[in-house]
Amino acid sequence: MSNIERSGTFPLGSRVVKRLGYGAMRLSGPGIFGVPRDRTTALAVLREAVSSGVNHIDTSDYYGPHITNQLIREALHPYPDDLVIVTKIGARRGEDASWLPASSPAQLTQAVHDNLRNLSIEVLDVVNLRNMFDGGTSMEPALTVLADLQRQDLVRHIGLSNVTPEQVAKGRRICPIVCVQNHYNVAHRADDPLIDELAREGIAYVPFFPLGGFAPLQSATLSRVAQGLGATPMQVALAWLLRRSPNLVLIPGTSSLAHLRENLAAAGLDLTDDALGELNGLTQRPA
Repeated sequence: MSNIERSGTFPLGSRVVKRLGYGAMRLSGPGIFGVPRDRTTALAVLREAVSSGVNHIDTSDYYGPHITNQLIREALHPYPDDLVIVTKIGARRGEDASWLPASSPAQLTQAVHDNLRNLSIEVLDVVNLRNMFDGGTSMEPALTVLADLQRQDLVRHIGLSNVTPEQVAKGRRICPIVCVQNHYNVAHRADDPLIDELAREGIAYVPFFPLGGFAPLQSATLSRVAQGLGATPMQVALAWLLRRSPNLVLIPGTSSLAHLRENLAAAGLDLTDDALGELNGLTQRPA
């Protein structure tokens, strides 16, 4: 069994993906804007990811913008039958590379069509609605637009990104939600109760920033555990996520072939009980 096979699988709606996937965000230029520094390597990373067994790629047409999806199309089209491409809408890029909300009905509809065109597909497997709303604005109108695009057979499944448990509950009253994509890692665990609830409902949770938000003491502990296992801190962080709950579906991103191989090898890393104890002690779950 290859390392990535050891990660297991989990459903995204009607599709089944390996729990260790690939996030394509970093394939475009600096600041996730413009063309990549090394186009040849960007294409090679995508091809190696799929040839290594990855069947879940996370992307968005506002990465670049447009550039990342165009790279995916160039590298992988026609796509393998089992490849699930998950995209996001709800944001756009300013000319200064800023990140701006884009949640009007016209903007959301255009974003779906932009993803379809640049990926060269007829239906999007999963579309995540990215929460870019201020505290006084409801996500429900935007999600209603996305549900209508689903009824038009342009979108197969719907997910949510950067949302609260309350927003997830409201979203599920509008349409079925197959995944939630939020900031979560061994040191940033505010979503622990949400993960457990989604697991009971058979809904995937897709964590981003597996090493983001670490304090120096936490980073030192992670490095010590990694050294004891003969692994890298990123591999340990990913392996812990795979152990955390069977509904966690990972999308570590990189534009480096070496880092891609390092990330995929994390599926084969066995964490000892002592290592798990140290990692679990990095932070306390919410009461």
